[in-house]
Amino acid sequence: MTLLEELEARGLIHQTTEHEEPLAKHLANPGRVVYAGFDPTAPSLHVGHLIPLLGLRRFQRAGHRAVALAGGATGLVGDPSGKSEERNLLDREALAFNRDRIKAQLARFLEFDGANPAVLVDNLDWTGGLTLLDFLRDTGKHFKVNQMIHKDSVKTRLERDGAGISFTEFTYMLLQANDYLVLARERGCTLQIGGSDQWGNITAGIELIRRVLGRHVYGATCPLLTNADGSKFGKTVAGAVWLDPAQTSPFAFRQFWFQTPDADVVGRLKQFTFLPLDEVDALAQGVAAGAAPNAAQRALARHMTALVHGEAEAARVEKAVEVLFAKDGDLREIPAEYLADAFAGAPTVEVARGELAGDGLPLVDLVVRTIYAGEQKRGAAKRDVTERAIALNGRPAVDPQASVGLGDLLHDRFLVVRKGKKNHVLVRVVDGAGGAG
Repeated sequence: MTLLEELEARGLIHQTTEHEEPLAKHLANPGRVVYAGFDPTAPSLHVGHLIPLLGLRRFQRAGHRAVALAGGATGLVGDPSGKSEERNLLDREALAFNRDRIKAQLARFLEFDGANPAVLVDNLDWTGGLTLLDFLRDTGKHFKVNQMIHKDSVKTRLERDGAGISFTEFTYMLLQANDYLVLARERGCTLQIGGSDQWGNITAGIELIRRVLGRHVYGATCPLLTNADGSKFGKTVAGAVWLDPAQTSPFAFRQFWFQTPDADVVGRLKQFTFLPLDEVDALAQGVAAGAAPNAAQRALARHMTALVHGEAEAARVEKAVEVLFAKDGDLREIPAEYLADAFAGAPTVEVARGELAGDGLPLVDLVVRTIYAGEQKRGAAKRDVTERAIALNGRPAVDPQASVGLGDLLHDRFLVVRKGKKNHVLVRVVDGAGGAG
């Protein structure tokens, strides 16, 4: 199977700039230079960036040269592609901070040493000193406005009532086209890849290279992903799923992938992981047959967490998940930074630290405030404890006369009260002398 055939089989090709046969022949010779760009509009990439980023990795593993571009210049302008209205432009200091963070993330996914090292570039290096007059004379003269307004990124905005497009965003495709020209001229780049919303920008670069250098180069896009229900991929109730562990913890990251519906999981395994296709097919058969529930989701979650956060962190997360869902798992084994994410969907109750000092808070009172949401059902709470229906921090509570003290806290700030298998309440301990939280 050729590289292009594998990308097709994995659902990673949306469009190419001509019939695939010439591109396949072009890629048959190792050493082709391929680039993808990433604008620093936030201090972290998110899972939506993984398709083109891992695309670069796939090309590098196939023997081609990968160039990752951090858009220090294009980020100052803002890409209109896929946006229904104008972006709020960030200041230079914020963009510089974001760019440096994103550069560090890009460096984790590609090999920058060895016989076929990847290259990390910043388009601010060749655009920052470019004068407006030079840009208009050398680049702008090659573009026809009547053609530009028919590009999807522009056309969609123009057709939207009250939206329009600023001259700043209108010229974005010229800047990206110039990037491709610079990389073609200085690094021999012959292929740009990106999401399907980048099609107009990519073809603009191809045309500019043809006019200026007289060279034939290529472009390919991958699909913009949605879930089977039509919702946008990579978004949760809490927002985007980030690659930075400080913004999306490795535990929450793992759970995002694990919660992939059956209708999407096989496609995600093909598109995001490097598992051989025959292994993915075996998992797909299990999904279709209903055998080994969630086996495909566990494989996806494990591989993606290891890919983004490393094998050691992935193993740490899996251990936390194992403890969390064990019948009598001791929640003290779950790291502090995972606990809040582990119970993100559970009700939360605050208890003052002073209530747990001294003789502590009666367990039955804690059950009333958590499981029964403050309703005065002490008899029911006492019966729950007596019948071993209540667990504190994952371990069954057996004594209705017991109290809960500071020594019972998880990481000095949490308690978890559970009734049955799924009824969890997270207790956050706040500073204070006492009284209901």
